[in-house]
Amino acid sequence: MKATIASLSREIATEGDAYAYLENLRWHGTPVCPKCGNTDVRYIEPSNGVSRTTAGGSQSERRVWKCAPCKKQFSVLTGTIMHATKIPVRTWVMVIFEMCCSKNGVAAREIERKYGLCPRTAWHMLHRIREAMSHDDFVLFSGDVVADEVYIGGDPEYRHANKSGVVGKYGRTDKVPVVSLIDVDTHAVRSQMVTWEDSKSLGDVMRANVDMTTTTLHTDFLNAYVPVGRTMAGHYRVDHKAGIYGTDKTNGTNLCENYFAQLKRGLKGTHIHVDPKHLHRYLNEFDYRFSTFELTDAERMADLGTRLVGRLSYEMVKA
Repeated sequence: MKATIASLSREIATEGDAYAYLENLRWHGTPVCPKCGNTDVRYIEPSNGVSRTTAGGSQSERRVWKCAPCKKQFSVLTGTIMHATKIPVRTWVMVIFEMCCSKNGVAAREIERKYGLCPRTAWHMLHRIREAMSHDDFVLFSGDVVADEVYIGGDPEYRHANKSGVVGKYGRTDKVPVVSLIDVDTHAVRSQMVTWEDSKSLGDVMRANVDMTTTTLHTDFLNAYVPVGRTMAGHYRVDHKAGIYGTDKTNGTNLCENYFAQLKRGLKGTHIHVDPKHLHRYLNEFDYRFSTFELTDAERMADLGTRLVGRLSYEMVKA
């Protein structure tokens, strides 16, 4: 059965159900102590079988485990993006699912309205989920890789008259250059902000993400790719100005163009404005959904459940 918001809400009818749901996603039935990594743990049953009394005197359905070797108590939230959260776990699960299945992303203001959160909480919550989407086992790309660049930001013609001549960090328009690399076989994409669209910046991105000796590069006719292309297994280019978008040896940059179309629709249509200092997390989000396009929403949710480790405080986000 396909996972939907309606079916998910029925499955996690209570906070206890939400904890159990996350345990299945993160641990697959075998709880692991976040302190020592041991699986010799036991579930601490609440005295009434449903909830336990917190230090503040309220009742909580939090599911608590205890590790036999190190004696530490923990829950499925310990050491994750939800660590010490005051937001109901049911809300976390629903919002994570929406982030997984919304092709164009979800705005913080929308989450605020739908789940009764304050703007700051919703905004921080989504950034923590985006941070989780960036966690994976990093492996260098190899084989055929497509590379292209796009500028993210407002159009110069809409700048205020008193700022029309201002030269910002990223040039006169202050748009942010973003370079994306896509593995042709797996469609995995990695996007990275760069300061300038030159041979050094593009070369640094390439060397950090691909195996230079086994990778064939596919790009457009931008000359900045030529130096790094000479150090790789092969380099095929297409001349868009001449109306050439593919040859018998390469499909050009069509994969990147597809990704950029989705990225720009999401940033302009859903988020409207993204501050450059937060753009890398939005790129994480769109990279993740594009890279997992073959997964169903339920499968994507299950995959993300294994990436929830790590904390991103509000101070770190707003800095």
